[in-house]
Amino acid sequence: MMKKDQQSGKWKGLFDAIFPPEYDFEGMLAHQAERTLSGVRMFATWLEKTPLSEPAALRQIEGEVDELRYRLEENLLDAFSTPFDRQDIYSLSRQMDYILSFSRETATEMFYFGVEPDEHIRNMAAGLLTGTEKVCRAVKIMSNDKIQVKQMIREARKSMRAIEADYIAGMQDLFSAGDPMVALRKREIYHHLRDAGRALRQTVDILHKAVVGIS
Repeated sequence: MMKKDQQSGKWKGLFDAIFPPEYDFEGMLAHQAERTLSGVRMFATWLEKTPLSEPAALRQIEGEVDELRYRLEENLLDAFSTPFDRQDIYSLSRQMDYILSFSRETATEMFYFGVEPDEHIRNMAAGLLTGTEKVCRAVKIMSNDKIQVKQMIREARKSMRAIEADYIAGMQDLFSAGDPMVALRKREIYHHLRDAGRALRQTVDILHKAVVGIS
């Protein structure tokens, strides 16, 4: 019996080597998108409550999303086939992770540097949240409704342009501010939010490329 089991295990190992397991990568990306959206929503809500609190919950959800990304990357190495280009799957996951990472970094620096949220910071966070919502909806239906996905991409790009406009308006105000130390600290926050917006742009571009490639 043991010999038979050993033989069975040998053939199973050989089969797995030739045909590695398949994974639901679209489901994994959708789950990561949902948790990323939860984190960005948490960040936008956190900005509304002053004085600002230590963003421990945001750091926790960032760690959770990191684990989701690591698991997806490990599965990519084992997978025999993927629903679309492997590099696009990896890059889409990585750029979504950047959106949340920059949000968390912004919150952490605001808390420890004593930067109070202003209109521009809140507007950029709101734009980031809206754009991430569109990405999350698009990822969930990327293989099922390309027309709707393209509409979500167009709307996400509007949010990206709004983030950039608020960044420029905020920087203009800083240049005319009377306190250089306040301006210096806020400039770092504006830059982090702009980086989050750029991560959103990269996510949308990769999503668009991936959807075009899906048969």
